Amino acid sequence: MANAMEKKRIYTAALAIIGDEILSGRTQDKNIAQIALWLNIQGIRLREVRVVSDDMDAIADAVNALRSTHDYLFTTGGIGPTHDDITVDAIAAALGVEVVIHPEASAVLHRYYETRGGINPGRLRMARVPDGAELIPNKMSGAPGICIGNIYIMAGVPHITAGMLDALTGTLEGGDPLLSRQIGCWVAESEVAALLSEIEKAHEGCQIGSYPFFREGRVGANFVVRSVNPKLLSQCTEALISGLEGLSYPAIDGGI
Repeated sequence: MANAMEKKRIYTAALAIIGDEILSGRTQDKNIAQIALWLNIQGIRLREVRVVSDDMDAIADAVNALRSTHDYLFTTGGIGPTHDDITVDAIAAALGVEVVIHPEASAVLHRYYETRGGINPGRLRMARVPDGAELIPNKMSGAPGICIGNIYIMAGVPHITAGMLDALTGTLEGGDPLLSRQIGCWVAESEVAALLSEIEKAHEGCQIGSYPFFREGRVGANFVVRSVNPKLLSQCTEALISGLEGLSYPAIDGGI
C-alpha cells in the first residue's frame, strides 16, 4: 500500500507567447490569465511563461526547452494566414518533421470560407501543420488549433484561444486542482512577514502569497492561501486569521 504521506504528482505546463507585437508593446497579452485559470481547473500548474519574437530559431529553441521540462507546452500566436505567421514552421523544425496540409483542416477551412469569399492561398496556410499533428476544434473562426505530442499550438486572439481551451476541457491528464482562499488586512506586509513564514512552515502542503497595496492613504495586503487539499487549506487559513488578529490586525475573509 502506498505511503499515506506520499506526495501526489504535480502536472506542469509552460506557455510560449509568440509575436513581435507583444514584445514591442503594441499588443497586450490577455491569454496568460485565462490559460492559467483553465489549466488549474484541469489540475495542471502553469509554471513558466516566455514571450518569443517572430524568429524561427528563437521559437524552435523555446519550444524544445519548454516541452522537455514540462508535461505540456502551450503556444499562442503566429498561426494566421500571413507570411509572418511562422509558428507552425518553427515547431516543425524543432521536432524535425515536415510541414504538411492537414486534410481535415483543409476541408474545415473550405467549408468555413465557402460563404465568406472562398478559400485562397493565405487562408489555406491555416491548414498547415507539423506532420503527425492532430487538430484542436475552433468554432469561432474555422481555423483549428494544433496538437502534436505534448505541444498545443493555439491562436493569439483571446476569444479564439478560449474556444480552443473549451474544446480541450477534460482531455488532458492532470492532478488535483489548486484551491485558494484570500484574506485581506490593513497592515504592511513587513509587519507580518515572520507570521506568514511560521504559518506556512506549520502547514505542509500549503503556500501563502502576499500581495501588498496602497489605498485610501494607507497600506494593506491580501494574503492568498493555496493548497490542493481543502481541509489543509481551511486549517492554514484559519491559522492565518487567528495569527493576524492575535497581533491586533483584523482579517477580512475574501480580501480587500
